Amino acid sequence: MQKKALALLSGGLDSTLAVKVILEQGIAVEALNFTSPFCTCTGKNSGCKSEAVRVASEFNIPIKVMHKGLDYLELVRKPKHGYGKGLNPCIDCRIYLLRKAKEYMAESGADFIITGEVLGQRPMSQRRDTLNRIERESGLEGLLLRPLSAKHFNPTIPEQKGWVDRDRLLAIQGRSRKEQFQLAEELDVKNYPCPAGGCLLTELSFVSKVRDMFEHSEQLNLRDCRMLKVGRHFRVGPQCKVLFGRDEADNQTLENAALPGEALLRWMDGGSPLGMVMGKGDAGMLETAAKILLRYTRAEPGSDCQVKVTVDGVEQWLTVKHEFDEARIEAFRI
Repeated sequence: MQKKALALLSGGLDSTLAVKVILEQGIAVEALNFTSPFCTCTGKNSGCKSEAVRVASEFNIPIKVMHKGLDYLELVRKPKHGYGKGLNPCIDCRIYLLRKAKEYMAESGADFIITGEVLGQRPMSQRRDTLNRIERESGLEGLLLRPLSAKHFNPTIPEQKGWVDRDRLLAIQGRSRKEQFQLAEELDVKNYPCPAGGCLLTELSFVSKVRDMFEHSEQLNLRDCRMLKVGRHFRVGPQCKVLFGRDEADNQTLENAALPGEALLRWMDGGSPLGMVMGKGDAGMLETAAKILLRYTRAEPGSDCQVKVTVDGVEQWLTVKHEFDEARIEAFRI
């Protein structure tokens, strides 16, 4: 009876090669892809999800897409194994993904799990001791096969039972990707645009927004998390912040994302970004948000300006003085 592997497939080169290596042995493969609110692949018709779907289509294998939910956000807020250089809980994240994959194994009918991990490629999550810890804490001891570095580890159950030919697995290690590029050529694997990495939690400029969200949110939600990637952010109150679009696409996103009771701001006497006030604020915070908005318009400094405030489709006008220069708004910038 044909054996089946469940593959964690990001759409990047390493996971793609891992799938191809196992398919070459006549083993059935189903792909599992996880979407994250912290992925750098943000294009509407691109990104890790679509790359994984494309690879699955090219290999003619089924794919299941899962979304990291609120439990994942709480993991990021308080990771058991700590952070990398930013707020990236890489070890906890891998354990989380593999536990989810293990839960899905019974439904998919898979016999074991494969990943594209390479020994020594990433300093935090792909050291030998860390890889062993991840396997152990995910509950997949013996059932987690890493085809690209398999020969650096003890044989797994699939190898011991002859489901997988160990001699046809690889012994890649380290940060160089030359061996992967050569293997891709040998296996005729092409078009792998999504590079290794791609997590915003490693980018220090983004980390400040995540920390601010954690510090000012009693309960996390995915909408607020997704909005971290949109526009400019300013904290105007303990539970109130304002976002301003950088371009028309941002403005449209903010308008569509506004929840009941949240105010939308725009200066109507010239070109203006859209502002969205999130959270619990008061009249003073709204006025502060309007003054910050004017900094991104051509309104005359020192003049009294009319800002349109729209809440639940109801419009009103707020008169504020354009008195905030760049130095003044820095106190509010996240």
